[in-house]
Amino acid sequence: MNKLYIGNVSAEASEEDFESIFEQWKIPHSGPFLVKSGYAFVDCPDEKAAMKAIDVLSGKVELHGKLLEVEHSVPKRQRSCKLQIRNIPPHMQWEVLDSMLAQYGTVESCEQVNTDTETAVVNVRYAAKDQARLVMEKLNGYMMENYALKVSYIPDETAAPEGPGVGGRRGFNARGPPRSGSPGMGARPKVQSDIPLRVLVPTQFVGAIIGKEGATIRNITKQTHSKIDIHRKENAGAAEKPITIHSTPEGCSKACTTIMEIMQKEALDTKFTEEIPLKILAHNNFVGRLIGKEGRNLKKIEQDTGTKITISPLQDLTLYNPERTITVKGSIEACSRAEEEVMKKVREAYESDMAAMNLQSNLIPGLNLNALGLFPSGTPGMGPSMSNFPPSGAHGGCSSFGCSLYATEGPFWASMLSASSQPLAQGQPESETVHLFIPALAVGAIIGKQGQHIKQLSHFAGASIKIAPAEGMDAKQRMVIIVGPPEAQFKAQCRIFGKLKEENFFGPKEEVKLEAHIKVPSFAAGRVIGKGGKTVNELQNLTCAEVVVPRDQTPDENDQVIVKISGHFFACQLAQRKIQEILAQVRRQQQQQQLKPQPGGQPPMPRRK
Repeated sequence: MNKLYIGNVSAEASEEDFESIFEQWKIPHSGPFLVKSGYAFVDCPDEKAAMKAIDVLSGKVELHGKLLEVEHSVPKRQRSCKLQIRNIPPHMQWEVLDSMLAQYGTVESCEQVNTDTETAVVNVRYAAKDQARLVMEKLNGYMMENYALKVSYIPDETAAPEGPGVGGRRGFNARGPPRSGSPGMGARPKVQSDIPLRVLVPTQFVGAIIGKEGATIRNITKQTHSKIDIHRKENAGAAEKPITIHSTPEGCSKACTTIMEIMQKEALDTKFTEEIPLKILAHNNFVGRLIGKEGRNLKKIEQDTGTKITISPLQDLTLYNPERTITVKGSIEACSRAEEEVMKKVREAYESDMAAMNLQSNLIPGLNLNALGLFPSGTPGMGPSMSNFPPSGAHGGCSSFGCSLYATEGPFWASMLSASSQPLAQGQPESETVHLFIPALAVGAIIGKQGQHIKQLSHFAGASIKIAPAEGMDAKQRMVIIVGPPEAQFKAQCRIFGKLKEENFFGPKEEVKLEAHIKVPSFAAGRVIGKGGKTVNELQNLTCAEVVVPRDQTPDENDQVIVKISGHFFACQLAQRKIQEILAQVRRQQQQQQLKPQPGGQPPMPRRK
């Protein structure tokens, strides 16, 4: 990353001009300037010098009346999935940045780069080239808090470098034909699956899978045409480590079989006597359909492949671990066949949900369901605990909140947002007010330094967010008042739940559970309770939230009473949506009553024959 591209260069510019500018700003360079028509190239001795040139010169220094644009010079073949984003506002919260990045695809890693500049710099790697290209198009020059973001490619060392040209300078030569054996020489590869294969392997076998200096894993990657990530740094001290395989379904299966064979051989060499089952990780959204009605799908896979398959219980799920573990026992050949059938069902469920999501995407105008994390976008379960960036609510994509805690056949988000579609007959979704109660000690974390966090959260969610004054000196809770439509409520509350987890207001294995209050018209409270409490009991059973309509409440000046909802994020959200659906039904019935002719009033107009 030491080679620079200088753009927006005047036709009058010369090599001496650039020499003078670099000398003036004390930026070292290790070779001559190659000046072309409208652009130039130069080598720097190290990455630090290159970064300094970008930060000091790009968009800030004029040459012959033109502002220079300076960025890393990356040959087209090495423009892959890696990007560098510069000029990030210095006080920007991680979760705001991560949520923005998550809108364009699956972020595999996001690392901050140490620089001497006031603004921040991050290196980002996306799962696919088209995602990185979209970020280049959408975010380069994008204004954030009066800072224009600068996005450039980072050379991907795994991509084939440019072929050598005769007499050309390194990196500036003409493009030659693809090297023999490169992907460009073979048949067009099959389309990579949107769903990666994720498996758990015993930690003691990870070294054998990687091999000496990474030779074994490179060999598997090459033979199976796959990308394999071994998450070694996750869950330090854990007995098992996750491995993510990105490839075609066939490539994933082939890589999985090879990994099982390596583990079997290592077990023999180390005299490891315990059985090594195949453990597949799958997002809970898809497991109900994998099991099938009365377990028929799973039983058929077991019978067809001669394996024994068990699935981890729902109780093991948390907001931060939305994956179930599918354990397959049998011979390597049998486990391989079972993996193919299991993942076939998972991919079918994913494609079905994608189709449904596209049909229902008008539930809320402009709602990006992928960004919200209601649906596991391409990488199920790749929540904070499975990725390289900060935990949970640490990123606004809220990918950890993409699972359903209910073994339903349909996609979770569809039922959850059904109420939100009702107001669309009149136009935009109606605004709602929710009072969310947080620990008093957490107020500072939600507000942030000089109010930056709550401002950014309000801007991101599109909601008004205020913290009410404490009700007393010893108050243990504070009320957060959130006003906005359903989408804004989801995003704002998602962030607040996540922030409390990130800031350790709840233990590492403890789910964040908060109380939310919503006001309903006093005449509608009975509808929420139902006859003999039937509706509220069904609501609690469906959502796993505690829903209470306190008796003997005195309605406020607006003739409203409070409904209290307590539970984890999913439970609160689903309960809120269901209650709003009940209120929408009440409003519709009221409107119909008003439209009916009153006694003694004008009779309806006769229908034309």
